Amino acid sequence: MKVRKISSLAASLAVAFGVFASAAHAAGTVRFDAVVELSGAGAISGGNFDRGAKMAVEEVNAAGGLLGKKIDLQSYDTQSSPGVASALIRKAADDKAYVVLGPGFSGSVIIAEKQAQIARIPDLVGAEANNITQQGNKYLFRTSLDQAQSMPSVAQFMVHDLHAKKVALVWVNNDFGKDGRDSIRDDLKKLGADIVTDIPVEQGQVDFTSSILKVKNSKPDALFLYLNEGGDARFLVQLRKFGFDKPIVGQSSLANPSVIELAKTAADGVYCQVGLTTADKSPLMQKFISDYEKKYNEVPDQNSFKGYIAVQTVVAATKRIGKFDSQALANELHKAKFNVKQDPGVLLDLSYEPNGDILRKSYIVKVVNGKQVVVKEFPAAAAKD
Repeated sequence: MKVRKISSLAASLAVAFGVFASAAHAAGTVRFDAVVELSGAGAISGGNFDRGAKMAVEEVNAAGGLLGKKIDLQSYDTQSSPGVASALIRKAADDKAYVVLGPGFSGSVIIAEKQAQIARIPDLVGAEANNITQQGNKYLFRTSLDQAQSMPSVAQFMVHDLHAKKVALVWVNNDFGKDGRDSIRDDLKKLGADIVTDIPVEQGQVDFTSSILKVKNSKPDALFLYLNEGGDARFLVQLRKFGFDKPIVGQSSLANPSVIELAKTAADGVYCQVGLTTADKSPLMQKFISDYEKKYNEVPDQNSFKGYIAVQTVVAATKRIGKFDSQALANELHKAKFNVKQDPGVLLDLSYEPNGDILRKSYIVKVVNGKQVVVKEFPAAAAKD
């Protein structure tokens, strides 16, 4: 009976003081909301972004937190749906989040970005479509190069290094794919290359036989393949079965570790322009890779890097402004330059342009025996050429 009375009293106190306990918890934390693709077509990229962000938060909290507070990272699944992403960013605003991380799909960012702008919450997104930072949203920041920055390097590599005069294009029919196709097509044409076939495929498509036959019949010197991770892997496996032996080039996703794992030997020999790679031998990058593999028992991809760096960038910028003020954070990021000597968490020197585009070095990698190998490096200043 005494135990019951004590238990009952404890329960009553918990109810009575629940609001105060909640307030005390809130006072000791700062809220980060990850709005990412944890299911649906973007689950590979969104899941890896989320894991990278979580690892960064755990490291920061273990080191004492941010300005004396622990980071409270809440992850929400957009289900790879633009409408859901928009609703979740509205929720982040209602929950007084300090910053939003994600989404990664260009279509979701294009639809949802207004919510961050209305709420005046900085949003660090993983998307690459050109028009994302052309809308004048002062609260939107990239974690990767956009297509207008990276495609000229891809085109130059194809024409100058691979000597491709005739190029076939295969791209996924969504915002990411359309903008990428437009960029690479224009950049190749400027360099004198001829586009011999130009083929859209659908997101989630399984059978690519018809598209592959069109590619082969066009007799290109090289193929530019621009799909999301799952599509890249399926396409490569089917393409190799048809005996295609010309260079295959992509941007951002084609040499993703998940693509290499799914496609296996079919991925060997492909070239890909990437902003972040496991082939970077710098000590900070290699430590991140080692820690990530130990924690998750898998190789990080570019999205893993992006999630981790996004958190560390916010941490570094917040330390500079010395307070939790979302507007001040946005203002700081617009002019920010970070170097690894002062802010090792960002892993690579980076800076932001006034429109939210990121400047950082990039690479052309080749898949050799299932691993990325750097064949060319472009400095950050060259990314805008």
